[in-house]
Order: sequence, then C-alpha cells, then structure tokens
Amino acid sequence: MTAVLRAQGLGKRYKQRWALADCRLEIPAGRVVGLVGPNGAGKSTLLNLAAGMLTPTTGTIEVCGGRPGDGAAQLAKVGFVAQDTPTYAGLSIEDHFRLGARLNPGWDDRLARDRIRRLGLDPAQRAGSLSGGQRAQLALTLGVAKCPELLLLDEPVAALDPLARSRFLDDLTEAAAELELSVVLSSHLVADLERACDHLVVLVGSRVRMAGDIDELLTAGQQLTGRRPTLEDLVLTALEETR
Repeated sequence: MTAVLRAQGLGKRYKQRWALADCRLEIPAGRVVGLVGPNGAGKSTLLNLAAGMLTPTTGTIEVCGGRPGDGAAQLAKVGFVAQDTPTYAGLSIEDHFRLGARLNPGWDDRLARDRIRRLGLDPAQRAGSLSGGQRAQLALTLGVAKCPELLLLDEPVAALDPLARSRFLDDLTEAAAELELSVVLSSHLVADLERACDHLVVLVGSRVRMAGDIDELLTAGQQLTGRRPTLEDLVLTALEETR
C-alpha cells in the first residue's frame, strides 16, 4: 500500500497545551478521507502540519514521499484550502487564475476555466461579490487546478447551506476521480462525509481514535452489533470510548 500521508509519534504543542499528541497514522493514496472530531480535537493542526504551515513539536510526518514544505518540488505536490475558503476579495476570478499560474508550476489553466464556466461564474467577477458557496467553489478550483497529488481541505463546507454543500461535495468527488487526487477533508458534518468519503479518521482529545476504510469499519461494526451502523454511529462510538 502506498501511503500519501504517514505520521509517527506526531505532536504539536502550544505552550502547555498539546493540540495534537502521539499521532500515528497512515493514509493510503487515492482515497477521499473524512477527518472528523469535535472542536479542538486537532483536525486543523494535523492539516497545517501536512501542508508545511506548521512544524512538529515531536515525531515525524511524511506527505507524498517527502517532508511537508521542504522546497518548491514538495510544495507543488500538496494543495491546501484553509478554513473559510480564503480568497482575495478585491481580486477577480481572472486575477486569481493569473496568480495561480504564476505561483504553481503545474497549473492547469484550461481545467480552472472549464470549472468556472460550468459553475456559471464570470471570470471578471471579484471574489468579494461572490456568495459563500461560489467562494468555496473558487477555492476548490484553485486547489484542483494546481494539480497536486494531495488536496487538503479544512472545513470547506461549514458555512454553506445544504444545497451549496451538496454541490461542492459532488464537484469534489468528481474532481478526485477524474484527476486521481488523494483528498483529506475535515468536517464536523458527518452525514455529508458519508456521501463523499471512502476513508475515515476520527480525532478526539488530540489523538487518533479510529482510522480505516469506511466500508471495512461499517462491516466490522455490523459484525459486533448485528446491525449495520451509520458513519455517525462510528464517530459517536469513538467519542464514547474516550469518556
């Protein structure tokens, strides 16, 4: 199995507080991974470590065969969309594409423009005039058009209405399949993840409590209880085991 992300004893401490502790994790390539857990569990910290935005306090993390943030070639392998799907309010969609092409050696301009056209957006529109769902789609487009091996998304649908979330997740799974992307998507909306993801990682209390392919986890749960659980059941079980 080829791992797109591998962590051993990974930890990140802020003063006296551990945001992530003794993280041991191996995520196989080619999966759309749901990263779930309560607020403060360490989801954003793990994604920022994987993107090279933070450095570990303890342990190691390897992403796409290298150390996160270690030079231009390594940075090109990872796309990262932070919380609130940040874009530049004063720049147009066209400006974002020019910036993306300048900063990313693997930029696929045709892919970016095709996505925006399918979404019915005008490249001349400024990001500040877009709806929340449209800004999320722009951020996803920028991440996908970078053509990374791994795309990291931190709570990209948290502020969207149900219809916009559904559209975003459908577009994400389609892009992942077409471009053979590995994706790690953090969210507290478990029901949404069940339709988009095929692998699950549950963080509770800054530690990994459950990880594996969703079908295998659900099958194991059915064997234990006699009924097939939902993804939410699995997450609740992981939460209960820590109390």
